[in-house]
Amino acid sequence: MSFFKYIFALHLLTSLLISSSAFACSRIVSNTVGKDILVGRNMDWFEPMQTKLWILPREMKRNGEAGENSLKWTSRFGSIVVSVYDGATAEGMNEKGLTASVLYLSESDFGKRDPKIPGLSLSLWAQYFLDNYESVNEALTDIENNPFQPVMASAGIKEKRQATVHLAITDKSGDTAVIEYIDGKIQIHHGPEFTVMTNSPPYAAQLLNLNKYKGFGGTAPLPGTTEAADRFVRAAYYLKQLPKPKNTVEAVAGVLSVMRNVSQPFGVADSSRPYISETLWRTVADLTSGLFFYESTLSPNIIWVNITQVNFAKEAKTLMLNLDDHPDYIGDVTNKFVPSTMFHFIPGSVGN
Repeated sequence: MSFFKYIFALHLLTSLLISSSAFACSRIVSNTVGKDILVGRNMDWFEPMQTKLWILPREMKRNGEAGENSLKWTSRFGSIVVSVYDGATAEGMNEKGLTASVLYLSESDFGKRDPKIPGLSLSLWAQYFLDNYESVNEALTDIENNPFQPVMASAGIKEKRQATVHLAITDKSGDTAVIEYIDGKIQIHHGPEFTVMTNSPPYAAQLLNLNKYKGFGGTAPLPGTTEAADRFVRAAYYLKQLPKPKNTVEAVAGVLSVMRNVSQPFGVADSSRPYISETLWRTVADLTSGLFFYESTLSPNIIWVNITQVNFAKEAKTLMLNLDDHPDYIGDVTNKFVPSTMFHFIPGSVGN
């Protein structure tokens, strides 16, 4: 813990000098035709996030936690999720093979709260999609016909930060949608070609930047900094170079190799940015086989959950795996979850 206290103190001293892109994450989709569809994700942040794994059954009642006219629903599907700050879903996969991820984007602007539109705290943004949809097409059609407004939420241990985030969903066909709100308006990039996601700038600018590099229409060499735009290019490049896997083991290993390439090392020295957020954990969701892998950068071990062996029935209990208490876990942990009271999602900042 002393290391993290040191990192956090360094953040307090330099927070006014650092761009928001320092708070970073990366995501890729490996969707080779005829092979497993996999989604890899890194979580990079400036402090431990009280991370836990949860198994959530079907037919859980939800409240959008956005004050007046909050969105309300009952979950159609069970899911396995990664919670942060005991109050938000950051990553997850549902029983139908749809995965959802929220990543930092400093340019996010969800507009002034309109109480005429159902509101949804950003702490539940990923959970809403996991609860309700089997495919990306189904999700996009529904939110077009039944729009809601994401509402900013804040989280942190010693310092609360607004969740300026964007969201990506991928289904077991390999279809993906990246959803952003810029200047209060929704922007969606939909299709299996959208396989990489990082942070700033917004997605359209990331795609334009990618075109400058070798292998993507340009002449610039592969970049090597920790900036989000550079990680986007490297992730796209190395994802493109992955050989076709012979089996699930090779497929997962290939995705992990790319995610490790775009990870943020502990304590990287950079005179222009004395503070850099390190990678805390990474996940790989195998949407084809129903396997959800988790790797903490503080542990030498990889663990996984076999979603096909989980009971998601309405009468099933909410289950939790406290990763901080068990850093020595290794391999299949499907049966190591324990019954636990569901965490309360962080309310949105209604005044936003």
